[in-house]
Formats: sequence, structure tokens, C-alpha cells
Amino acid sequence: MNDETITIVKKAIWLYFWLLIFEGALRKWVLPGLAEPLLIIRDPLAIYIIFKVAQKNIWRPNNYVKFIWGITILSLIFTLYVGHGNLIVAFYGMRITMIHFPLLFVIGHVFNRDDVLKMGKVILYLCIGMTVLVAIQFFSPQSAWVNRGVGGDMAGSGFGAVRDFYRVPGTFSFTNGLALFYGLSSAFIFYFLIGENKEQVSKLLLAFAAISLVIAIPLSISRTILLQTVLSLIFLFLSSGKSSQLIKKFVAIIFAAAILLIGLNKFNFFQTASSVFSERIEIASKTEGGIEGTIVDRLLGGMYSAVADPENSYLGLGLGLGSKVASKLLTGGTAAYLLPEGEWGRIIGEMGLLLGLLLILTRIGLVLEFFKGSWVSIGNSNVLPWLLLSFGAITILQGQWSQPTALGFSILIGGLILAAFKQPETT
Repeated sequence: MNDETITIVKKAIWLYFWLLIFEGALRKWVLPGLAEPLLIIRDPLAIYIIFKVAQKNIWRPNNYVKFIWGITILSLIFTLYVGHGNLIVAFYGMRITMIHFPLLFVIGHVFNRDDVLKMGKVILYLCIGMTVLVAIQFFSPQSAWVNRGVGGDMAGSGFGAVRDFYRVPGTFSFTNGLALFYGLSSAFIFYFLIGENKEQVSKLLLAFAAISLVIAIPLSISRTILLQTVLSLIFLFLSSGKSSQLIKKFVAIIFAAAILLIGLNKFNFFQTASSVFSERIEIASKTEGGIEGTIVDRLLGGMYSAVADPENSYLGLGLGLGSKVASKLLTGGTAAYLLPEGEWGRIIGEMGLLLGLLLILTRIGLVLEFFKGSWVSIGNSNVLPWLLLSFGAITILQGQWSQPTALGFSILIGGLILAAFKQPETT
């Protein structure tokens, strides 16, 4: 019976993945009239998965989940009695830690290493298709159907114009989803490139996926995608210290990337995209204060300022207040956030200094545990968790969980890292 249930749950997890990738497409192009309810389309699925594994005694909440549930319930009480008091907003914020956070561990428990690799291979195909879509969006006007915004917004989905070229979202509702997708893609691409244990995909598929990633960096005009790709390379370099074979493969990847960039630079479309991207970096550096603003603040995300803010409340202003849903329901507008956009600032603003810090420390503890386990796995000829962590570390640590797409990628990558620790199943 459990084998049948596990098969059903795995299919549900795959559906969660597909909805994560194409939720924006549904909200923009397929069902624009249902854009708002589709924002939480994965919530019922997450509830179903957790219910199913608990019903069949396949999974039980671990200490991480029990602790997070406890502080979330306390925060709900404070929200209703001393916070904003809006039950709908509170439940919207509560679902993050009560429903989605446990799903991270369910994915890690139900999936095995082979499942992770299957999803990685699918992501390679998606990477190629996504880059084709990004190229079309990049060179199309904002009035084009392919650039239509959420709810069929005719103003377009582009963001941050540079010389009449916009940061595009791909199949996602907003550009952050595209950056997260390519961050996950880069981790898998580098893993398959090193060919650990001969777990190779088609060389042609891998080559096209790698080329697609490189092309997507300037076409997306996203510094985040560039930083994430570089971070994956750094993780690969660090892992090579434990293996001479990995050193050779790292050098080969760098050499191949250099040749690829030289070749791509002969094409007009790549020259145009690279020029726009360079201008975007220059403008952002001037605006945000050079390298410190562009890289350091982007990685640390205002963590210190969030904790040290003298205006922090000890009991918090209420769950869900840092979301756009709260902005719409409580003020009637959707443009401005009611709390800092940075994740740590949002958490402390909603839950208060005490409970907020406990949630932050829990996420830090989980990431540190992943670091320790994945580093040990490298010595056991398993580099997969380590390379997945190159994307998962920052995403889990400071991903903006009030935004459904960022939340979905955080939960997915956390579950994949846990599953990647396992040895392949044998029939």
C-alpha cells in the first residue's frame, strides 16, 4: 500500500514542480481572469501531499517542522490580538510555514537520488525552451502577446528598461521567477557537465542547455542570474579541492565557456544583448554604490539592518503583512509593500524580534546542516547535493517566501538537496 501511495505522492510533487514553472503562464496567457486565485494554486496540492504521507504513516513531522509550527501558532495569536488582526491576511502568511515548509522535508523523504536526476534532466530541456522564449520576449515590444502581463495586462510584463529593452519573465509572473529557474538550471548543468559516476544525459542535450544558460544571462538583463552562475562555478571549484578529476573538469569547463563566449560574440543578437546587459550593470553600480551595492548587498540582502532596526516590534505587526496580498486587502492598493522587501526584514516585521529571529535561526541551521552534509558527500563521490546547494543556500536562507514563486523554488531545492544525499535505489 505504501509503495502505491509513494508513487501517487511523487506524481503530486512533479505536478507541484510543473505548476511552479508554468503558474505565471497560466496567469498571463491561459487563464488571465483567474490570475489572483492561481497565485496560490500549489497550496491545495501541498496540503494534499502532506495529508497523504501522514495518513499512510510514510512521513512524520521532524523537529524542524514541529518547532516552526509552534512559533507560527504563537505568531498567529499575536497577529490577532496585538497585530493587524485581519484573519485572511494572517492565514495567507501562516500558510508559508504551516504548509509549504513541511513540504521541503516530505520531498526529501519521498524522492530519491534518481528522482532528483530525472528532474534535473527535465530542467535541461526546459532551459533550452525557456531561453528561446526569453529571446522572443527580449526582442519583442511590450505590446506583444508574448510579453503580456499578469491578468492579461496589456502594459506588458517587462521590468527595468535599458535602451528600450526590458528584463523579461519567461513563463513566470515576474523576473524573479526567471532568475530562480536559471539558478536551479545552472546547478544541474554543472553537475551533468562533470559527469559524476557516468550519470550523463545526452551530450547534445547538455551542450544545448549549457549554451542556453550562457545566452540567457545577457538576454535576461539579470545580474542575479550572472551571480548565481558564478556562485555555482565557485562551488564546483571548491569541490575540486577534494578530487584531482574535478580540477581537470573545472578547468575544461572554464576553457569551453571562454570558447563559447568568443563564438557567441560573433552573432548580432548576442552583441546587442551583451551591450544592454553591460549598460544595466553600469547603471546599477552607480545607483547602488559600485561593487558593494551590486554584489555584497545583493548576497546579504540587508540582513544586519533587518535585525538591528531600532523600530522592530517584539511581538510583530502580524503574519502576512509583508505580502502584496496584505497591501491590497488592508490599503486597497498593490504597489507598495507594508514592510521591508528584504526577507529578514519581512520576517521580523511580521513575527516580531523574538519569534522572527527564531525562524531566521532555523533557516540558518538548516542551511548549515546542508553545508556539512553535502561537503561530506563530496568525499563519498557524491557532488550532487553540494552543487544543488550552490543555488539552495541563498534561496533557503533569504529567499522572499512571501512571494509564491520564490517560496516554491526554496521548498523544491531544499527537498532535492535532501533527496540527493540518498544512494540510487535498486530494483
